[in-house]
Amino acid sequence: MPQDKPLERSYGRAANEMRPVKLTPGIMKNAHGSCLAEFGDTRVLCTATIEEGVPAWRKGQRAGWVTAEYAMLPASTGRRTPREQRGRKGRSMEIERLVGRSLRTVVDLFKLGELTVTCDCDVIQADGGTRTASVTGAWVALHEALEAWVHAGKLKKMPLTGQVAAVSMGMVGGELLLDLDYPEDSRAQVDMNLVGTADGRIIEVQGTGEKVAFTRDEMNALLDYGQSGIMRLVDLQCEATGWEG
Repeated sequence: MPQDKPLERSYGRAANEMRPVKLTPGIMKNAHGSCLAEFGDTRVLCTATIEEGVPAWRKGQRAGWVTAEYAMLPASTGRRTPREQRGRKGRSMEIERLVGRSLRTVVDLFKLGELTVTCDCDVIQADGGTRTASVTGAWVALHEALEAWVHAGKLKKMPLTGQVAAVSMGMVGGELLLDLDYPEDSRAQVDMNLVGTADGRIIEVQGTGEKVAFTRDEMNALLDYGQSGIMRLVDLQCEATGWEG
């Protein structure tokens, strides 16, 4: 395999190190739950809103629903990103479906009852890994919203069953890397995302050979990198929320 000139990693980090990550809860006054997720220069504002009722197809099942929406603000990238119109979503729809199904994996929808939780993920600044920051920050916002409803007596028990976080991995210049920023992602020969739980289980793996095929050994090594990143992220979630499982 030809070797590209390796990039000097941001923040002087090693191949298996993440960018500085910061999860700041409670930053939106009117949201039931909120979190600013910062992965290096990537910043995603995540909010969670709880509403009475469920989608029509869900009625009568005595179970709730958790869904998500994702958007990139126009000035979040180097060149202005046009606002997306409803019905013309493409990549955004794929990401919001990822966020929604990831969160539902760690929510007991029957304990939630006939409520709908919408997690909105708005990218303020994009430098790679916006979908993984969205999943990770949305869990914090969801926790905050559900905890508030339990304290208010609107929910008998916390319906969360665990934590979920996500991180990117990839191959750049023949080297395996954890948590790619944009310069790395734009050059990646292999691009991968991992969504996982605090106890090491995998919710979703997205992996593509962008320029080359990759081996099973390389995939396993990337997953090892990813799971180490997930462990770091769930620790930060616990620090932000006080969650003890």
